[in-house]
Amino acid sequence: MIDEILKDRILALIKREVVPAVGCTEPVAVALAAARAAELLGMPRDAVERVECRLSGNIIKNAMGVGIPGTGMIGLPIAVALGVLAGRAELGLEVLAGVTPDVVEQGKAMLAHKGSVDIALEPHAPDILYIDVRVYGGGHTARAVIEGSHTHFVLLERDGSRVDCGSVQSADAHAGECGDNIELSLRTVWDFAMTTPVDELSFILETRHLNKAAAEWALMEPYGHHVGRTLHSERQRRVMGDSTFSRILSYTSAACDARMGGAPVAVMSNSGSGNQGIAATMPVVVYAEETYADIEHTVRALTLSHLTAIYIKQSLGCLSALCGCVVAATGSSAGICYLMGGGFEQVAGTVKNMVANLTGMICDGAKPSCALKLTSGVSTAVISAMVAMDGESVSSLEGIIDDCVDRTIHNLTTIGREGMTQTDSLILDIMTSKTARD
Repeated sequence: MIDEILKDRILALIKREVVPAVGCTEPVAVALAAARAAELLGMPRDAVERVECRLSGNIIKNAMGVGIPGTGMIGLPIAVALGVLAGRAELGLEVLAGVTPDVVEQGKAMLAHKGSVDIALEPHAPDILYIDVRVYGGGHTARAVIEGSHTHFVLLERDGSRVDCGSVQSADAHAGECGDNIELSLRTVWDFAMTTPVDELSFILETRHLNKAAAEWALMEPYGHHVGRTLHSERQRRVMGDSTFSRILSYTSAACDARMGGAPVAVMSNSGSGNQGIAATMPVVVYAEETYADIEHTVRALTLSHLTAIYIKQSLGCLSALCGCVVAATGSSAGICYLMGGGFEQVAGTVKNMVANLTGMICDGAKPSCALKLTSGVSTAVISAMVAMDGESVSSLEGIIDDCVDRTIHNLTTIGREGMTQTDSLILDIMTSKTARD
């Protein structure tokens, strides 16, 4: 059982890590830093003359190829310009919400001046998630630094003098990287999701509202690579059929299409990633609707899914070379298994099946084709749950799987956090060399 103190801490943890975001969280986090620096400058926004951004490799990797909502443009420069001109730092990851077409045109005009926005790698970044933005104008300069998580300001300066971060910190109240210092286990996650009064968990239904709305947006309008629309089309139904499984794939990938393609909609993120929030939400939502699950089972399944993803991210870290769909789809596999009637042992078996299957899928940046990876992840989630419900899970004699599900999870995260470090560097080198050739 979960005692009241631990229950309240886990509730606070979920509410910190499952939050709305407009646009991909990496360019949005850079826009957030730019907005805060521009606010500190204390001048009209259009008086900003120059912006310098020094970023860790993973921030650059995850921001190069994504659409910025409401702009029809891709990548960091326009996100930075919009953050400077109209971003509201108090909105956190919704900093660009409400940006108008007029502001977009101002942003384009700003970028037309060569050197107005300078973006470069910080080779000695103190953290894998590091954003250092300086703005200049009217003989003054201001600086905002984010480190450790997407809204965690660690330094604010105006003309070289430090400014208290407290007012900005209160907007996210992060205590640490991706999930406080609560020592979770899968059993703790399960007990919390199963025993906490439903009315205290009902806030998790907002993930269903936001992420399903994003999916429906992309099923109506073409975004990204149209993966969701393709899977939802009549032609594709003749191949895959019109089933719960096919609808899980189409709705999950459609929400990712919308987010990566720059649709002006918010999604509910998980551990700083909108795609992880989508993958932890949509498979569970669709399965619950298709099986006529009641509100209590839906709420508990979504809680189990999102908290499982948070638990895994605690030891993996916010950004890594391991694709986040492995994490989030593992969460949704647990939620689906529960909706199938599974207990803790079946859920643990499902998680082992997921780790055995998807470990090693690389993250080569946030981009429209992430919809394909999410489709791979959630299809594996459904299969893993079905196999576990049939009494089968990968054994400790096979690969990195351990008899203990928590050690299995830590084997996964150790590979992603430590074993794939060189992979991450190589991915960034390949991506930036393509940009240099262009």
